[in-house]
Amino acid sequence: MAKRLDPTRPKGAVAPPEPSKKTDTPFQSIALLLQGGGALGAYQAGVYEALIEHGIEPTWIAGISIGAINSAIIAGNPPQDRVAKLKAFWEGVSAHTDWAGAWTPLFEHNAIRDVINQVSAGQAMVNGVAGFFTPRFPPPPLQPNGTPAATSWYDTAALKGTLERLVDFDRINARTMRFSVGAVNVATGNFAYFDNAKDTIDARHIMASGALPPAFPAVEVDGQCYWDGGMVSNTPLEWVLSARSDLDTLIFQVDLWSARGDLPRDLAEVAVRMKEIQFSSRTRAATDEFRRMQKLREVFQELLAQMPPELAATSQARLLAEASDPAVYNIVQLIYRSPTYEGQSKDYEFSRQTMEDHWKTGYADAKKTLGHPEVLSLPPGQSTVRVYDFVTPKKETA
Repeated sequence: MAKRLDPTRPKGAVAPPEPSKKTDTPFQSIALLLQGGGALGAYQAGVYEALIEHGIEPTWIAGISIGAINSAIIAGNPPQDRVAKLKAFWEGVSAHTDWAGAWTPLFEHNAIRDVINQVSAGQAMVNGVAGFFTPRFPPPPLQPNGTPAATSWYDTAALKGTLERLVDFDRINARTMRFSVGAVNVATGNFAYFDNAKDTIDARHIMASGALPPAFPAVEVDGQCYWDGGMVSNTPLEWVLSARSDLDTLIFQVDLWSARGDLPRDLAEVAVRMKEIQFSSRTRAATDEFRRMQKLREVFQELLAQMPPELAATSQARLLAEASDPAVYNIVQLIYRSPTYEGQSKDYEFSRQTMEDHWKTGYADAKKTLGHPEVLSLPPGQSTVRVYDFVTPKKETA
Protein backbone atom coordinates (compact mmCIF):
# COMPACT_ATOMS: atom_id res chain seq x y z
CA MET A 1 0.00 0.00 0.00
CA ALA A 2 1.28 3.49 -0.83
CA LYS A 3 2.85 5.67 1.83
CA ARG A 4 0.26 7.87 3.52
CA LEU A 5 0.39 11.63 3.00
CA ASP A 6 -0.67 14.33 5.44
CA PRO A 7 -1.54 17.28 3.19
CA THR A 8 -3.22 20.40 4.52
CA ARG A 9 -6.95 19.83 4.32
CA PRO A 10 -8.89 22.36 2.21
CA LYS A 11 -10.31 25.23 4.25
CA GLY A 12 -13.82 24.49 5.47
CA ALA A 13 -13.60 20.74 4.85
CA VAL A 14 -15.09 18.47 7.50
CA ALA A 15 -12.49 16.17 9.00
CA PRO A 16 -14.07 12.80 9.79
CA PRO A 17 -13.47 11.61 13.34
CA GLU A 18 -11.04 8.82 13.91
CA PRO A 19 -12.58 5.41 14.71
CA SER A 20 -13.34 5.16 18.40
CA LYS A 21 -12.23 1.54 18.60
CA LYS A 22 -10.68 -1.26 16.59
CA THR A 23 -12.90 -2.67 13.88
CA ASP A 24 -11.83 -6.33 14.28
CA THR A 25 -10.92 -6.32 10.57
CA PRO A 26 -7.84 -5.11 8.68
CA PHE A 27 -9.82 -1.95 7.87
CA GLN A 28 -9.52 1.20 9.94
CA SER A 29 -13.06 2.36 9.22
CA ILE A 30 -16.33 0.55 8.54
CA ALA A 31 -19.17 2.49 6.90
CA LEU A 32 -22.78 1.31 6.78
CA LEU A 33 -24.84 3.14 4.14
CA LEU A 34 -28.62 2.81 4.17
CA GLN A 35 -30.79 3.83 1.22
CA GLY A 36 -34.35 5.17 1.43
CA GLY A 37 -37.31 2.90 0.69
CA GLY A 38 -40.06 3.18 3.31
CA ALA A 39 -41.44 -0.16 4.44
CA LEU A 40 -38.60 -1.97 2.67
CA GLY A 41 -36.25 -0.66 5.37
CA ALA A 42 -36.73 -3.74 7.54
CA TYR A 43 -34.31 -5.40 5.09
CA GLN A 44 -31.59 -3.08 6.42
CA ALA A 45 -32.38 -4.06 9.99
CA GLY A 46 -31.85 -7.71 9.07
CA VAL A 47 -28.53 -6.86 7.43
CA TYR A 48 -27.40 -5.02 10.55
CA GLU A 49 -28.37 -7.95 12.80
CA ALA A 50 -26.16 -10.26 10.74
CA LEU A 51 -23.27 -7.78 10.79
CA ILE A 52 -23.38 -7.37 14.55
CA GLU A 53 -23.50 -11.14 15.04
CA HIS A 54 -20.35 -11.31 12.92
CA GLY A 55 -18.65 -8.79 15.20
CA ILE A 56 -18.79 -5.99 12.63
CA GLU A 57 -19.69 -2.61 14.08
CA PRO A 58 -19.73 0.50 11.88
CA THR A 59 -17.56 3.48 12.72
CA TRP A 60 -19.63 5.63 10.34
CA ILE A 61 -23.32 5.21 9.53
CA ALA A 62 -25.17 7.28 6.94
CA GLY A 63 -28.73 7.12 5.68
CA ILE A 64 -31.47 8.66 3.59
CA SER A 65 -35.19 8.63 4.49
CA ILE A 66 -36.03 5.27 6.15
CA GLY A 67 -32.29 4.62 6.09
CA ALA A 68 -31.90 7.75 8.23
CA ILE A 69 -34.35 6.34 10.79
CA ASN A 70 -32.55 3.00 10.94
CA SER A 71 -29.23 4.85 11.16
CA ALA A 72 -30.42 6.98 14.07
CA ILE A 73 -31.64 3.93 15.99
CA ILE A 74 -28.30 2.19 15.48
CA ALA A 75 -26.09 5.20 16.25
CA GLY A 76 -28.31 6.31 19.13
CA ASN A 77 -28.00 3.12 21.17
CA PRO A 78 -25.19 1.00 22.64
CA PRO A 79 -24.32 -2.08 20.54
CA GLN A 80 -26.08 -4.55 22.83
CA ASP A 81 -29.40 -2.67 22.50
CA ARG A 82 -29.48 -1.81 18.80
CA VAL A 83 -31.20 -4.89 17.37
CA ALA A 84 -33.85 -4.78 20.10
CA LYS A 85 -34.55 -1.10 19.39
CA LEU A 86 -34.74 -1.78 15.64
CA LYS A 87 -37.26 -4.56 16.36
CA ALA A 88 -39.25 -2.22 18.60
CA PHE A 89 -39.53 0.28 15.75
CA TRP A 90 -40.42 -2.22 13.04
CA GLU A 91 -42.86 -4.17 15.19
CA GLY A 92 -44.47 -0.88 16.19
CA VAL A 93 -45.07 0.34 12.64
CA SER A 94 -46.41 -3.06 11.58
CA ALA A 95 -48.62 -3.65 14.63
CA HIS A 96 -51.84 -2.56 12.89
CA THR A 97 -51.79 -5.50 10.46
CA ASP A 98 -51.62 -8.46 12.82
CA TRP A 99 -55.01 -9.51 11.38
CA ALA A 100 -53.23 -10.74 8.24
CA GLY A 101 -51.60 -13.56 10.20
CA ALA A 102 -54.70 -15.71 9.71
CA TRP A 103 -53.90 -15.80 6.00
CA THR A 104 -50.28 -16.92 6.45
CA PRO A 105 -50.91 -20.54 5.32
CA LEU A 106 -52.06 -19.18 1.94
CA PHE A 107 -49.11 -16.81 1.44
CA GLU A 108 -47.31 -19.35 -0.76
CA HIS A 109 -49.82 -18.40 -3.46
CA ASN A 110 -48.58 -15.13 -4.96
CA ALA A 111 -52.03 -14.03 -6.10
CA ILE A 112 -53.40 -14.23 -2.55
CA ARG A 113 -50.31 -12.59 -1.09
CA ASP A 114 -50.67 -9.77 -3.60
CA VAL A 115 -54.26 -9.13 -2.49
CA ILE A 116 -53.32 -9.14 1.20
CA ASN A 117 -50.43 -6.77 0.56
CA GLN A 118 -52.62 -4.36 -1.38
CA VAL A 119 -55.23 -4.38 1.41
CA SER A 120 -52.48 -3.65 3.95
CA ALA A 121 -51.06 -0.84 1.82
CA GLY A 122 -54.54 0.64 1.44
CA GLN A 123 -55.03 0.46 5.17
CA ALA A 124 -51.80 2.42 5.68
CA MET A 125 -52.99 5.08 3.22
CA VAL A 126 -56.37 5.45 4.93
CA ASN A 127 -55.42 5.05 8.59
CA GLY A 128 -51.72 5.91 8.65
CA VAL A 129 -49.05 3.90 10.46
CA ALA A 130 -48.75 3.72 14.24
CA GLY A 131 -45.83 5.70 15.61
CA PHE A 132 -45.05 7.10 12.16
CA PHE A 133 -47.74 9.14 10.39
CA THR A 134 -51.47 9.87 10.56
CA PRO A 135 -53.83 11.20 7.85
CA ARG A 136 -54.86 14.83 8.03
CA PHE A 137 -58.48 15.73 8.62
CA PRO A 138 -59.74 17.85 7.08
CA PRO A 139 -57.55 17.04 4.05
CA PRO A 140 -54.98 19.51 2.62
CA PRO A 141 -57.33 21.29 0.15
CA LEU A 142 -59.43 22.40 3.13
CA GLN A 143 -56.48 23.59 5.22
CA PRO A 144 -55.20 27.20 5.39
CA ASN A 145 -52.68 27.96 2.64
CA GLY A 146 -49.08 28.17 3.76
CA THR A 147 -49.44 25.73 6.65
CA PRO A 148 -47.83 22.28 6.81
CA ALA A 149 -51.33 20.80 6.79
CA ALA A 150 -52.04 22.41 3.40
CA THR A 151 -48.92 20.91 1.80
CA SER A 152 -49.04 17.29 2.93
CA TRP A 153 -51.53 14.44 3.26
CA TYR A 154 -50.12 13.11 6.55
CA ASP A 155 -48.93 14.45 9.88
CA THR A 156 -45.58 13.00 11.07
CA ALA A 157 -45.73 14.28 14.65
CA ALA A 158 -45.94 10.68 15.86
CA LEU A 159 -42.53 9.95 14.35
CA LYS A 160 -40.91 12.61 16.51
CA GLY A 161 -42.15 10.85 19.62
CA THR A 162 -41.02 7.47 18.31
CA LEU A 163 -37.52 8.76 17.58
CA GLU A 164 -37.17 10.45 20.94
CA ARG A 165 -38.25 7.23 22.65
CA LEU A 166 -35.92 4.91 20.72
CA VAL A 167 -32.90 7.14 20.04
CA ASP A 168 -30.42 8.65 22.50
CA PHE A 169 -29.42 11.80 20.64
CA ASP A 170 -26.82 12.63 23.27
CA ARG A 171 -25.05 9.44 22.24
CA ILE A 172 -25.13 10.46 18.56
CA ASN A 173 -23.76 13.90 19.41
CA ALA A 174 -21.02 12.36 21.57
CA ARG A 175 -19.71 10.97 18.25
CA THR A 176 -19.26 7.39 19.37
CA MET A 177 -19.58 6.81 15.63
CA ARG A 178 -19.85 9.27 12.77
CA PHE A 179 -23.44 9.87 11.71
CA SER A 180 -24.82 11.49 8.53
CA VAL A 181 -28.29 11.90 7.02
CA GLY A 182 -29.20 13.62 3.74
CA ALA A 183 -32.06 15.98 2.90
CA VAL A 184 -33.03 18.53 0.23
CA ASN A 185 -33.42 22.25 0.89
CA VAL A 186 -36.91 23.11 -0.41
CA ALA A 187 -36.07 26.74 -1.23
CA THR A 188 -32.77 26.16 -3.04
CA GLY A 189 -33.16 22.58 -4.31
CA ASN A 190 -29.68 21.85 -2.97
CA PHE A 191 -28.78 18.58 -1.30
CA ALA A 192 -27.53 18.87 2.28
CA TYR A 193 -26.06 16.48 4.83
CA PHE A 194 -26.61 16.77 8.55
CA ASP A 195 -23.48 15.29 10.06
CA ASN A 196 -22.48 14.95 13.71
CA ALA A 197 -18.94 15.95 12.69
CA LYS A 198 -20.31 19.49 12.36
CA ASP A 199 -23.97 19.53 13.51
CA THR A 200 -25.83 18.86 16.75
CA ILE A 201 -28.32 16.18 15.69
CA ASP A 202 -31.90 15.89 16.94
CA ALA A 203 -35.17 14.35 15.73
CA ARG A 204 -35.76 17.16 13.21
CA HIS A 205 -32.76 16.14 11.11
CA ILE A 206 -33.99 12.56 10.85
CA MET A 207 -37.54 13.63 10.01
CA ALA A 208 -36.24 16.07 7.38
CA SER A 209 -34.38 13.26 5.63
CA GLY A 210 -37.64 11.30 5.35
CA ALA A 211 -40.08 14.12 4.56
CA LEU A 212 -41.19 12.83 1.14
CA PRO A 213 -43.75 15.20 -0.46
CA PRO A 214 -46.63 15.41 -0.91
CA ALA A 215 -47.22 12.69 1.66
CA PHE A 216 -45.19 14.34 4.42
CA PRO A 217 -44.62 18.00 5.27
CA ALA A 218 -41.28 19.76 4.98
CA VAL A 219 -39.32 19.93 8.23
CA GLU A 220 -37.75 23.18 9.39
CA VAL A 221 -34.17 23.09 10.63
CA ASP A 222 -32.45 26.35 11.61
CA GLY A 223 -34.81 28.47 9.57
CA GLN A 224 -34.64 26.33 6.41
CA CYS A 225 -37.22 23.77 5.24
CA TYR A 226 -36.17 20.34 4.01
CA TRP A 227 -37.68 17.44 2.11
CA ASP A 228 -36.65 13.79 1.69
CA GLY A 229 -33.07 13.40 0.45
CA GLY A 230 -34.17 10.68 -1.96
CA MET A 231 -35.57 13.37 -4.24
CA VAL A 232 -31.98 14.19 -5.31
CA SER A 233 -29.90 11.20 -4.23
CA ASN A 234 -31.26 8.16 -2.45
CA THR A 235 -27.92 6.86 -1.21
CA PRO A 236 -25.17 8.44 0.92
CA LEU A 237 -22.43 6.61 -1.01
CA GLU A 238 -20.98 9.68 -2.72
CA TRP A 239 -20.92 11.63 0.57
CA VAL A 240 -18.83 8.95 2.23
CA LEU A 241 -16.55 8.36 -0.75
CA SER A 242 -15.88 12.09 -1.15
CA ALA A 243 -14.75 12.50 2.47
CA ARG A 244 -10.96 12.34 2.47
CA SER A 245 -10.01 10.28 5.51
CA ASP A 246 -6.80 8.39 4.64
CA LEU A 247 -8.37 5.38 6.38
CA ASP A 248 -8.64 1.94 4.78
CA THR A 249 -12.42 1.60 4.61
CA LEU A 250 -14.91 -1.25 4.39
CA ILE A 251 -18.27 -0.03 3.06
CA PHE A 252 -21.56 -1.94 3.29
CA GLN A 253 -23.97 -0.31 0.82
CA VAL A 254 -27.52 -1.55 1.57
CA ASP A 255 -29.92 -0.60 -1.23
CA LEU A 256 -33.69 -1.13 -1.22
CA TRP A 257 -34.28 -0.49 -4.92
CA SER A 258 -32.66 -2.38 -7.77
CA ALA A 259 -31.40 -0.31 -10.70
CA ARG A 260 -31.80 -3.28 -13.04
CA GLY A 261 -34.99 -5.16 -13.73
CA ASP A 262 -37.18 -6.82 -16.32
CA LEU A 263 -39.06 -5.01 -19.07
CA PRO A 264 -42.58 -4.18 -17.73
CA ARG A 265 -45.48 -6.16 -19.24
CA ASP A 266 -48.39 -4.02 -18.02
CA LEU A 267 -49.11 -0.66 -16.37
CA ALA A 268 -48.73 -2.04 -12.85
CA GLU A 269 -45.23 -3.26 -13.66
CA VAL A 270 -44.47 0.09 -15.32
CA ALA A 271 -45.27 1.83 -12.01
CA VAL A 272 -42.98 -0.54 -10.11
CA ARG A 273 -40.13 -0.11 -12.57
CA MET A 274 -40.48 3.69 -12.50
CA LYS A 275 -39.97 3.71 -8.72
CA GLU A 276 -37.02 1.35 -8.93
CA ILE A 277 -35.25 3.51 -11.49
CA GLN A 278 -36.08 6.74 -9.69
CA PHE A 279 -34.85 5.64 -6.28
CA SER A 280 -32.08 3.16 -7.11
CA SER A 281 -29.51 6.00 -7.24
CA ARG A 282 -27.36 4.17 -9.78
CA THR A 283 -25.05 2.76 -7.13
CA ARG A 284 -22.97 0.79 -9.60
CA ALA A 285 -22.30 3.88 -11.71
CA ALA A 286 -21.05 5.68 -8.60
CA THR A 287 -18.74 2.84 -7.62
CA ASP A 288 -17.38 2.53 -11.17
CA GLU A 289 -16.57 6.24 -11.22
CA PHE A 290 -14.90 5.97 -7.81
CA ARG A 291 -12.73 3.13 -9.05
CA ARG A 292 -11.59 5.29 -11.95
CA MET A 293 -10.76 8.17 -9.61
CA GLN A 294 -8.87 5.90 -7.24
CA LYS A 295 -6.78 4.62 -10.15
CA LEU A 296 -5.77 8.18 -11.01
CA ARG A 297 -4.94 8.87 -7.37
CA GLU A 298 -2.89 5.69 -7.20
CA VAL A 299 -0.89 6.72 -10.27
CA PHE A 300 -0.18 10.14 -8.78
CA GLN A 301 0.97 8.56 -5.54
CA GLU A 302 3.51 6.55 -7.53
CA LEU A 303 4.66 9.67 -9.38
CA LEU A 304 4.92 11.66 -6.16
CA ALA A 305 7.27 9.08 -4.69
CA GLN A 306 9.58 9.61 -7.67
CA MET A 307 9.46 13.42 -7.74
CA PRO A 308 12.45 15.50 -6.70
CA PRO A 309 11.72 17.37 -3.45
CA GLU A 310 11.58 20.76 -5.18
CA LEU A 311 8.93 19.53 -7.63
CA ALA A 312 6.91 17.81 -4.89
CA ALA A 313 6.89 21.11 -2.96
CA THR A 314 5.27 23.10 -5.79
CA SER A 315 1.71 24.38 -5.38
CA GLN A 316 0.57 22.19 -8.29
CA ALA A 317 1.97 19.00 -6.72
CA ARG A 318 0.53 19.90 -3.31
CA LEU A 319 -2.88 20.49 -4.88
CA LEU A 320 -2.78 17.04 -6.46
CA ALA A 321 -1.59 15.56 -3.17
CA GLU A 322 -4.63 17.03 -1.42
CA ALA A 323 -6.89 15.32 -3.98
CA SER A 324 -5.12 11.98 -3.62
CA ASP A 325 -6.27 9.29 -1.21
CA PRO A 326 -3.77 6.59 -0.27
CA ALA A 327 -6.44 4.49 1.46
CA VAL A 328 -7.92 1.27 0.07
CA TYR A 329 -11.60 0.36 -0.08
CA ASN A 330 -13.90 -2.64 -0.18
CA ILE A 331 -17.43 -1.69 -1.28
CA VAL A 332 -19.90 -4.46 -0.48
CA GLN A 333 -23.31 -4.14 -2.11
CA LEU A 334 -26.46 -5.72 -0.72
CA ILE A 335 -29.43 -4.90 -2.95
CA TYR A 336 -32.94 -6.01 -2.04
CA ARG A 337 -34.74 -7.94 -4.78
CA SER A 338 -38.49 -7.73 -4.25
CA PRO A 339 -40.86 -10.58 -5.16
CA THR A 340 -43.36 -9.88 -7.92
CA TYR A 341 -46.32 -9.84 -5.53
CA GLU A 342 -45.07 -6.74 -3.69
CA GLY A 343 -46.04 -4.35 -6.50
CA GLN A 344 -45.81 -0.56 -6.61
CA SER A 345 -47.06 -0.13 -3.03
CA LYS A 346 -44.15 -2.05 -1.51
CA ASP A 347 -42.63 1.06 0.07
CA TYR A 348 -45.77 1.80 2.11
CA GLU A 349 -47.00 -1.75 2.74
CA PHE A 350 -46.30 -2.15 6.45
CA SER A 351 -47.85 -5.55 7.21
CA ARG A 352 -46.22 -7.58 9.96
CA GLN A 353 -45.61 -10.60 7.71
CA THR A 354 -43.98 -8.52 4.99
CA MET A 355 -41.83 -6.71 7.54
CA GLU A 356 -40.61 -10.03 8.90
CA ASP A 357 -39.94 -11.28 5.37
CA HIS A 358 -37.85 -8.19 4.60
CA TRP A 359 -35.90 -8.58 7.83
CA LYS A 360 -35.20 -12.28 7.22
CA THR A 361 -34.11 -11.60 3.64
CA GLY A 362 -31.68 -8.91 4.74
CA TYR A 363 -30.27 -11.21 7.42
CA ALA A 364 -29.86 -14.09 4.95
CA ASP A 365 -28.26 -11.89 2.28
CA ALA A 366 -25.77 -10.48 4.77
CA LYS A 367 -24.91 -13.96 6.09
CA LYS A 368 -24.34 -15.16 2.53
CA THR A 369 -22.11 -12.18 1.81
CA LEU A 370 -20.08 -12.56 4.99
CA GLY A 371 -19.46 -16.18 4.03
CA HIS A 372 -16.99 -14.84 1.46
CA PRO A 373 -13.73 -14.10 3.34
CA GLU A 374 -12.49 -11.67 0.68
CA VAL A 375 -15.15 -9.20 1.82
CA LEU A 376 -13.28 -8.64 5.09
CA SER A 377 -9.79 -8.70 3.55
CA LEU A 378 -7.84 -5.76 2.14
CA PRO A 379 -7.86 -5.57 -1.68
CA PRO A 380 -5.17 -7.87 -3.08
CA GLY A 381 -1.96 -6.73 -4.76
CA GLN A 382 -1.80 -3.11 -5.87
CA SER A 383 -5.57 -2.72 -6.10
CA THR A 384 -7.07 0.15 -4.10
CA VAL A 385 -10.78 -0.64 -4.64
CA ARG A 386 -12.75 -3.86 -4.74
CA VAL A 387 -16.53 -4.03 -5.25
CA TYR A 388 -18.46 -7.14 -4.19
CA ASP A 389 -22.06 -8.21 -4.76
CA PHE A 390 -22.94 -11.78 -3.85
CA VAL A 391 -26.74 -11.44 -3.74
CA THR A 392 -27.64 -10.00 -7.16
CA PRO A 393 -28.12 -12.65 -9.89
CA LYS A 394 -25.04 -12.90 -12.10
CA LYS A 395 -27.01 -12.04 -15.24
CA GLU A 396 -27.77 -8.63 -13.71
CA THR A 397 -24.23 -7.78 -12.68
CA ALA A 398 -22.77 -8.40 -16.11
